[in-house]
Formats: sequence, structure tokens, C-alpha cells
Amino acid sequence: MNWPVMKYAVTQYPPLHFRALCMVFGMVAMWFVARQMKVSLKVPREMWGRLALLCIPNMIGWHLFCILAVKELSSGRAAILGYTMPVWVVLTGLMFAHPVGRRGWIGLSLAMVAAMLLLSSEFAAIAGSPLGVVLMLIAAASWGLGTTLIRHYPTGLHALTFTHAMMPPTIVAMGLAGFWFEGTDVGAPQGWSQWWPIFYNAFGVFAFCQVAWFSLAKSLPPIVSSLSIMIIPVVGVMAGSFFLGEVPHWPDFVALVLILGAMAVILVPGRKKVVVG
Repeated sequence: MNWPVMKYAVTQYPPLHFRALCMVFGMVAMWFVARQMKVSLKVPREMWGRLALLCIPNMIGWHLFCILAVKELSSGRAAILGYTMPVWVVLTGLMFAHPVGRRGWIGLSLAMVAAMLLLSSEFAAIAGSPLGVVLMLIAAASWGLGTTLIRHYPTGLHALTFTHAMMPPTIVAMGLAGFWFEGTDVGAPQGWSQWWPIFYNAFGVFAFCQVAWFSLAKSLPPIVSSLSIMIIPVVGVMAGSFFLGEVPHWPDFVALVLILGAMAVILVPGRKKVVVG
């Protein structure tokens, strides 16, 4: 649902300033949640370097390039290109000798065929927005690398602590990029039309979804966690249709079936062989 919300938001307010404000309020929301859950947000000093390494691809790279790409593309196209992430998970995982397995390759193939189907009616439009395509693919590659690194460099931190700790450097990066590319004379958001997407992202996306994602990424193999979220671009396309009038086509529905198949291949346990005798 957040893809059309982001697309709407960046037509109302500069994208980098928007993302920085979302994170500021999201960080406050995380602090309240942590207090209610009695989760410590303190990070051991020996983990600072590792968190800095993980923050660059998982937070700064993904959110910076993603929000800039959304301004150039429709919400559905941005979602589809962003969720080529499993390909980058596999490619970066090979660098660390992470096994993929037969089921992983089958699931990945189904998911990528689905992505191509979702893009089939959009090639002309995408060709007309090369900057948006490049930015979104960089964001997806950054996210894929980050997902692989989370499993390769574990921190042992609670997902809420893990996410909260990476917010300040990301806010600084977004703020600096905003000042550089959008200027220093951007005023505060005006009216409910500019504020509600910020609060939606702060509480719904960062305080909940981002934490939930990192919890998955920390506990599941990268190929499994990456394919488990492939339903999101389909929701992005359908939500774009409902909220923004972007019309879905038959490939969108076929892609939904393929993505559900990919998730089933990856997430449903295989049969165990029974040895008799």
C-alpha cells in the first residue's frame, strides 16, 4: 500500500525531505514502542562498526535511491523494479558462498517471470524514464546486498533495536542529500495532504513494517526472506489502480499466481523421505 502513498507524497513535497521527516517521526514511534515492550535500544560499542556497515546498503542505499526513483516512475513500476531484489540477493550471496538450492532457483525463476509479466505493458513508459529505472535498480541491488550481509554479519540485537540504531545515520544522509539536491529553503509540510503520508510512513512503514522486515531478514535465509515479500509488488500494482487510477492488465493477475507459486515453493516444507527397515 505504501507505493502509491509515496508516489502521492512526492508530488506534494520534496522526496528527500519527505523521507527524512518520515524517519524522524518513525524513530520517535520506535522509541515509544520499545518502552512499551521493555526492549533496550542500547547498542554495545563493539557492534557500532558492524551496524554502520549494514546501515549503508539496508537503509541509506535503499531509501535514498528508492524515493528518488518513485518520483520518476509510477508507483506500480517502481514497486516491480524494486522487488527484483531477490536476484541481487542470489548474486551477492554467491560472493559469500550462500547456497540457493533447487527450490530456491525454481522460486526465483517464477518470481522473475512474474516481474517481467508485470512490466510487459510498461516497457515503453519505462524506456521513457531511464533515470527512474537506473535509480530503482540501484536501490534493489543495495537492498539485496544488505539482506545478504545481515545474515553474514549477525548482531544478535532485537529487530527494534537494530532498526532504531540505523535510523540516525540514515536521517543525516537523507537530510544532507535533501539540502544538496532540493535546497535549504524547503518549508515545513503544509496541511493534512502533506502531513498524512509522513505519519503513515512513520508509524506504519518504519515503526512496524521496517522492523518486521529486519526480523525476517535476521531469522531466515536470504533467498527465503527475499522471496517471501514478492507479493508486495502485486499489491503495489493493485493499490496503484485503486488510489491512482493506474489500470491493471491480465499479466498482473497471471503474475500474482506465479508469485504465490514462488512463495509456496520456498516457504512450504518439502516432503521428508521415510526410510523403511
